[in-house]
Amino acid sequence: MSTPKTSSAEQGSHSNYRRSLGTIALTATGLGSIIGSGWLFGAERAAAIAGPAAILAWVIGAVVALTIALTYSELGAMFPKAGGMVRYGQYSHGSLAGYLAAWANWIAIVSVIPGEATASVQYMSSWDFGWAQGLYDGKELTGSGVACASVLLIFYFFLNWFAITLFAKTNTAITVFKVVVPIMTAGALMLAHFDTSNVKQFGGFAPNGWSAVFTAVALSGIVWAYNGFQSPLNMAAEARNPGKSLPKAVILSIVIALVIYLALQVAFLMGVPHGDLTKAGSWAGLGFNSPLADLSLAWGLNWLAMLLYADAFISPSGTGMIYAATTSRMIHGVQENGHLPGIFGRVDKKTGVPRPALVLNLIIAFLFLAVFRGWGSLAEIVSIATVISYITGPVAVMSLRRLSPDLKRPVQLRAMPVIAPIAMVFGSLVLYWGRWPLTGKVILIMAVGLPVWAWYELRKPWAELKPHLKAGAWMVAYLLVMAAVSYCGGTEFGGRGFIPQGVDLAVVVVLALAFYYWGVRSSWRNPSLVVAEAEARAAAERDEVTDGGDEGRDPAEKVEARV
Repeated sequence: MSTPKTSSAEQGSHSNYRRSLGTIALTATGLGSIIGSGWLFGAERAAAIAGPAAILAWVIGAVVALTIALTYSELGAMFPKAGGMVRYGQYSHGSLAGYLAAWANWIAIVSVIPGEATASVQYMSSWDFGWAQGLYDGKELTGSGVACASVLLIFYFFLNWFAITLFAKTNTAITVFKVVVPIMTAGALMLAHFDTSNVKQFGGFAPNGWSAVFTAVALSGIVWAYNGFQSPLNMAAEARNPGKSLPKAVILSIVIALVIYLALQVAFLMGVPHGDLTKAGSWAGLGFNSPLADLSLAWGLNWLAMLLYADAFISPSGTGMIYAATTSRMIHGVQENGHLPGIFGRVDKKTGVPRPALVLNLIIAFLFLAVFRGWGSLAEIVSIATVISYITGPVAVMSLRRLSPDLKRPVQLRAMPVIAPIAMVFGSLVLYWGRWPLTGKVILIMAVGLPVWAWYELRKPWAELKPHLKAGAWMVAYLLVMAAVSYCGGTEFGGRGFIPQGVDLAVVVVLALAFYYWGVRSSWRNPSLVVAEAEARAAAERDEVTDGGDEGRDPAEKVEARV
């Protein structure tokens, strides 16, 4: 179909979702997404790129994620709908910008699912069995490894097939385990061996320069990890009180994860045997298949290694399960934006699960697994695609403040006019730090999705299509210009060196602000926004009626009535 569904049609599909997730369950969803395979590999990969300065990379990544997350928290609370992250650009700028943002976001999230399965199998390859060691060849999964990872994909699929309540109960339990084990790992490794000379030797704190710290943010899995903050937003249709629970869940999940990742990074840096570093010659020369488990065995912590081998299934599987759930809601959102067949908007009435969308994501996950067989290669693709999807949040949140100033905003920060452009700058810098030619390759992947948009949109009359093209021009230009800057930029970020070092970062900042203001001014009251406004006002009126009906009851009765 070529136009967004009517309000009544959308409400019909969304009424099949179960509003059963509170703040704790949503925080567990966000934290469970963040603590997946990233904690098993992120410390080693970040150290390989930036050395001990990887500690700063995790902090920078958290600041970037928090800044961008604040923009999306306002949007998610305004429009608590399934697959929220793929909708906001459509509401503010129409079909072209909305589709590009949705495509980038979906690519970033759906590719995480095979990435988690790959991580589990890669850790399994360190088992002391011939068949297990044959699953991974040191760079990517073998044929048997791909088969094993495929079984895990099917496992994630079926955990989401039956009911959202099963998902919530399973995920909360898994998340508790996923938080406890990393904390135990960091503590045990620090107690077993804490060699501060690792930081002083082998090139010092920043052996590869400060540009490597920024590259580590983009490519080592840090963006991959923190990207989990958006999972609660994509589950917004199932939140009991989205205005309060969504921002709390998003912020709490990032802050808790930062503390855990910093502890793991320090434990890894101080726990690597001096002899191994000497033999490798540098942090980049280390070649662990299962980094934290290998360190545990090196210091005689066999019990911890066994626990890590078990958690190598549990942590990635928990994250894979979450992303299988959230991507299915994203597909539902893309369908309601008018860019997929109606079958993908169906939600099973009995279970509250969008089953056709689950099937589509399973097929795409298999394709990604067949093409990208290593955790590192998937992490790079996910990270850059994620950053591209981030840029619409800062623009959309301020655009909607301009277009719909009177719309109810359960979350509204006074500092948002300052936060939003800063978030745009941060996102653009991380995109640039991703290094050429990877940035160009991922931007090319964005273009691959355009035929789907064209199939639905180019059949419209020119007068109807024109405002969508005009409003989305800023985003198309942004991607092309950023690709050009990445190509011409400093050699330390993979460019040709036409733009001098230092000047390149200033150029990115100026361009980010210019495109931010162009994007905000390009927004318009398109049909999708009109429908969303009507739904939001209807929901606000229903809430007022509910509040009025609660007068005279004691607080306990009010809470019970609302639940």
